Amino acid sequence: MDEAGAPDDTGCHILHIDMDAFYASVEIRDRPQIAAQPVIVGHTGGRGVVLSANYIARGFGVRSAMPISRAQRLCPHAVFVAPRHGVYTAVSREVMAIFKAVTPEVEPLSLDEAFLDVAGAVRRLGTPAVIGRVIRRQVRDELGITCSVGIASTKFVAKLASVRCKPDGLLVIPADRVLDFLHPLPVSALWGVGERTGTVLARLGLRTVADLANTPVAALERELGRATAAHLSALAWGRDDRSVTRSVQEKSVGAEETFGYDISDPDLIRRELLRLSGRTAHSLRSSGYVARTISVKLRRADFQTITRSRTLAEPTDIAQMIYATACDLYAASGLDRGTRLRLVGVRAAGLSLAGSAGTQLILGERADAWRQAETAMDKITRRFGSGAVGPGSLVPPSESEHPIRE
Repeated sequence: MDEAGAPDDTGCHILHIDMDAFYASVEIRDRPQIAAQPVIVGHTGGRGVVLSANYIARGFGVRSAMPISRAQRLCPHAVFVAPRHGVYTAVSREVMAIFKAVTPEVEPLSLDEAFLDVAGAVRRLGTPAVIGRVIRRQVRDELGITCSVGIASTKFVAKLASVRCKPDGLLVIPADRVLDFLHPLPVSALWGVGERTGTVLARLGLRTVADLANTPVAALERELGRATAAHLSALAWGRDDRSVTRSVQEKSVGAEETFGYDISDPDLIRRELLRLSGRTAHSLRSSGYVARTISVKLRRADFQTITRSRTLAEPTDIAQMIYATACDLYAASGLDRGTRLRLVGVRAAGLSLAGSAGTQLILGERADAWRQAETAMDKITRRFGSGAVGPGSLVPPSESEHPIRE
């Protein structure tokens, strides 16, 4: 649950987002009939360990990294599921794509968690707390799993906040309340306090973060060494100067949308493919790239995802070219006409700089006319906003006939 009230998130531009029981949540999403049961992911037999457990299983004492044999003794009636690492990796890519649509300042820590610096997105999307709520909603609606969001002025405190509000929560730690939040916590909450350091601190009678904060650094140095003492003392006073380190830039651009309700109408699906092709082409031109490979993503109502791709003879940044390819891929997807979809996406890969050596744009009078028209639309969009101009086919006959969630 979100923290009651509306805490001041001024200056709290660091988000730590962590999926809730990630592997187990993906398995439950794909097998909803086991949602009310304890679910444990891991190979049974031998030296298998628990990779993930849902919160029902955790209520029986099951924890990650625990031997499966012990988990079986603690919770013999659980559903034990063999891990599907390829599926988790694919879902992780989609999670990170949601984050990167908010800000390029994303630092993944693992498949299921990341830091985001949203300082540059506040003017466009709203306050950090608003952004956190939007991300939670997108993860739930588009991927069928939940996440928890900690929001603070530093990475360290944001991570602690996300742990504190699990599962499926959001917690803001106002910049002027950091010490109120930190100091009652046990010293084990500090990064760098493992079993050995914890034993030393316990011997010194230091149980809480406040105890450590109020201990002279010189006394800590005698027991822990200069570097560790300085590190822990800084954290105990809420000081953490580390910035979010952006991950390596992806070699593709794209866009996707979730329908407000599942649809099977091919005309509506193609209309959305046109919209997404336009957004993808605009992103290519804005960044000075052209793309050689176009792909579509089609997620069914049961969350099964189909992707199809095609490599073009020549690279392009033209929406009409991307759209024509996307429609061909949709037609070749093998989906029955009545198949209901909840999400569609268009992505362009195989990027190269427009006009670079070896890059030959698709030529021809028609392609040139398209590029001129779309470039003119780019100029209008930059001046008047994204809704100022667009293909007439994207204007719905009525609001009720337009199920796309904006």
